[in-house]
Amino acid sequence: MLLLKRLNTGYHDGDYGLIAGHVEAGETFTDAIIREAKEEAGISLKPDYLKVVHVMHRKSDLDKSERVDVYFLAKKWGGKITNKEPNKCSELKWFEANKLPSNTIGAIRKAITAVIKEIPYSEYGWQQDKSDAEMA
Repeated sequence: MLLLKRLNTGYHDGDYGLIAGHVEAGETFTDAIIREAKEEAGISLKPDYLKVVHVMHRKSDLDKSERVDVYFLAKKWGGKITNKEPNKCSELKWFEANKLPSNTIGAIRKAITAVIKEIPYSEYGWQQDKSDAEMA
């Protein structure tokens, strides 16, 4: 997994997350991840390279807003992986999916665990229950 360490964003700074961002008006989820991968890490993606592997309905721990996160697996990519936003990211680093750093954002950790277990949908932040404990 390629993770980025957040910096100066006001959300989980110092923690690892994935390439991500908000969908802009008129943009599909696929278009958004293609744009964000290029903007954040210099990665070129094509729709045919992408597979949706998980969807999470999440309540933000920052402002309690509701979010739907769509997780893609890139089967192939181009470009040179480069930190294109050093003001928001202190490093890009590869990790084994089952050996994530302890400071991985909780929702990201849960989603990656779900992908490994081939669980297509999860919820996070609504209330911690035994299903969250079972995922860990």
